[in-house]
Amino acid sequence: MATYLDEILAAHRASAAVDHRDLDVLRRQAEAAAPTRDFRAALQADGLSVIAEIKRRSPSKGDLAIDLDAGELAVTYAAAGAACLSVLTDASFFGGSLADLAAARAAVEIPLLRKDFTVAPADVLDARLHGADAILLIVAALDDAELVSLHELGTSLGLACLVEVHDEAELARALGAGATLIGVNQRDLRSFHVDTDRAERVLEAFPAGIVAVAESGVRDESDARRLAAAGFDAVLVGEHLVTSDDPGRALAAMVGHEVGRRPMVSR
Repeated sequence: MATYLDEILAAHRASAAVDHRDLDVLRRQAEAAAPTRDFRAALQADGLSVIAEIKRRSPSKGDLAIDLDAGELAVTYAAAGAACLSVLTDASFFGGSLADLAAARAAVEIPLLRKDFTVAPADVLDARLHGADAILLIVAALDDAELVSLHELGTSLGLACLVEVHDEAELARALGAGATLIGVNQRDLRSFHVDTDRAERVLEAFPAGIVAVAESGVRDESDARRLAAAGFDAVLVGEHLVTSDDPGRALAAMVGHEVGRRPMVSR
């Protein structure tokens, strides 16, 4: 039986296969774009940082905030203390677009992540051209060669690469690709079930020097406080914020909690 991840990746790889744009031209345009903001550095505050997500819908839960104004929400998030923003640009499954990314970029100065299923070089180049400062690379969606090459391309363009893992085996692959910014997604992308203990388990295997982000299933201030105490530098929060009656207030309650010391793990 096909999983959510299988279906989403098949759609993105099919789109990539019929994208015949000249990558050399796109690369020259990307290299001429305005300098990126330092996404990774923005997450290294004294207290917990929040990556606030602009998210219209979910494959498992349907519409969340389908009519949101990306620029307006970006301003709300920035004013409430978000260190960075995540903008979902997948259209078919999450209702997003590169237009949402561009709208957020025009509205705020804080760094932006293009949140999508990156499977090809053109995805990375499009992110750079539309104002992103970071891209998402999902280990479960890529083989080792793809992971390394896309990470190298993003880094060469000044983009931070948030490399997403779900377990210790994927963490080893992320580290092997040179990742220094790693997110633990508590949502299983095959079933979309959330395991709220996953982030803390996998974090125990993180070596020193990695900026650690907990993703998915961060439902309230207590979750944020717990993950900070475990040693996460940042949390990425979407559904809780976009479905809140007051997204700014919900976000502000998560920012700045004391980050605990992680156990020392050698590579």
